[in-house]
Amino acid sequence: MLDAVQRVLEGNALITAFMFVAALVWVSYLISDKLTGGRLHGSAIAITLGLVLAWYGGLATGGSRGLSDFPLLAGVGVMGGAMFRDFAIVATAFGADMAALKRAGMVGAFSIVIGVVLSFLVGAIIAVAFGYTDAVAVTTIGAGAATYIVGPVTGTALGAGSDIIALSVAAGLTKSVLVMVGTPLVASRIGLTTPHAALIYGGLMGTTSGVAGGLAATDPKLVPYGAMTATFYTGMGCLLAPSVLYFLVRAVL
Repeated sequence: MLDAVQRVLEGNALITAFMFVAALVWVSYLISDKLTGGRLHGSAIAITLGLVLAWYGGLATGGSRGLSDFPLLAGVGVMGGAMFRDFAIVATAFGADMAALKRAGMVGAFSIVIGVVLSFLVGAIIAVAFGYTDAVAVTTIGAGAATYIVGPVTGTALGAGSDIIALSVAAGLTKSVLVMVGTPLVASRIGLTTPHAALIYGGLMGTTSGVAGGLAATDPKLVPYGAMTATFYTGMGCLLAPSVLYFLVRAVL
C-alpha cells in the first residue's frame, strides 16, 4: 500500500510539492498564531523552516538541491525554480494599484527608491567587509539585503553561484524578521500611527512580510498601506539591482 502511494506521489511530483509546501505554510501559521500570538509572521517562520529543511536535505543526501534530492520531493525543485518565482513576482506587480501609489505623493515614491538604495548599500558594504570583491557577488548580497526576493532575482540575472544566492536569501530573511519584531517596538517613537506614515515606512523597509507582520502587531488597519509600497519596493529592487546598481558596483570594484 505504501509503495503504491509513494509511486503515485513521485509520479505527480509537482502536485506533491504543492501539497508539501501547503502543509509547511499551514504549520508555520499555526506556530505563529499559537506560540507567538501573531507577532512573528507565518511567512517568516515558513521561510526559516524551508531553509532548515533544505539544509537537512543536502546533509542527508549529499546532494546540492536540498529537499528536491529526495525522489519523493523532486517537484520542490521545479516549484522553487526561477519560473514560478518570476511568475509570482509578476503576479504581485499586477496586483498593485498605481492610483493608490500616486495618493502617497512624491514622498511615498521617493521612500521606495531611498529604501532600495540604502538597503543595497548596507548589504554591499557588509559583503565587502567579509572579503567579497567580485561585483556579481557583492551586488547579489546587497540585493538580498533589500529583500529575499530581489536577491535571487538579481543573482540569477547576473549568473551568481548558488552559495551567493543562498546568502542573499539569508540576508533578506534576517531583515524581514528584524523588521517584523522591531516595528511594534519603535512605532510610537517614529510616529508610525497613520496610513501616510505606513506608506512611507513600507517604502523604506520594503520587506513585504516583515512590514505586514510588524504593522499587524502595531495596528492592523495600517497593514494594507505599508504592504502596498513594500510591494512596489520589491519591483523597484528587481529593476535597479541587476542593472544600475550592478554597474555602479562594478565601476567601484
